[in-house]
Amino acid sequence: MTTSNTGSGDMEPQVRQELDRLRDSIDNIDAAVVHLLAERFKATQQVGRLKAVHQLPPADPAREARQIERLRRLAENAKLDPAFAEKFLNFIIAEVIRHHERIAEDTANGQPVDD
Repeated sequence: MTTSNTGSGDMEPQVRQELDRLRDSIDNIDAAVVHLLAERFKATQQVGRLKAVHQLPPADPAREARQIERLRRLAENAKLDPAFAEKFLNFIIAEVIRHHERIAEDTANGQPVDD
């Protein structure tokens, strides 16, 4: 079974059907990832509020290092590139710290913290 390089219009029906099936699966996984990230950020917002109330620093480098190592191990076990997993977690950590800094600033200024 071969396909043309001229675009999806010349694709054999079986190939199109399999491609659509795989892409539907990818779309479902993407939706799940977004929902999981939303839940994760809800939890980290609560952590940020707790830290702000108790005047704890927004970042926790020791915890972050443990989490990166943990995620690298999970990635290896899942046959995912650990370097990619680390970059992904570092991106999330940076965003969480940014949120925690904003929450701390808002709390210090007596402003209510948004959810």
